[in-house]
Amino acid sequence: MIYYIKQLPQYMRLLGGLLGDRRVSMVDKLLVAGALAYIVMPIDLIPDFIPFFGEIDDLFVLVLALQRMIENAGRTVLLDHWSGNPTDLADLNLRGALSAAAFFLPKRIRRRLRVIGRG
Repeated sequence: MIYYIKQLPQYMRLLGGLLGDRRVSMVDKLLVAGALAYIVMPIDLIPDFIPFFGEIDDLFVLVLALQRMIENAGRTVLLDHWSGNPTDLADLNLRGALSAAAFFLPKRIRRRLRVIGRG
């Protein structure tokens, strides 16, 4: 856990670099921006006042958008913006976080979010 906390500045620089890179699809950038807007919006699929589950849908939407952007950007673009050890970038697997977040969501909402993620 501490390892990932120490890596947080590098991940933030990676995100900023990807958002500013012309080689990254505008659709992917808009999906990440939309996910961030969804997190701050008071209206959610699962209201935030419901402990734990209220935050899981936010995490799921954000991780889904980030995973899509990272997969579509390609390794060359990722390495151009990664300031850490390139072998650390291989550990960047948001799919595990996505699966963990999705596990706690009701099946109906998981299906709806998967459809949105494929769009």
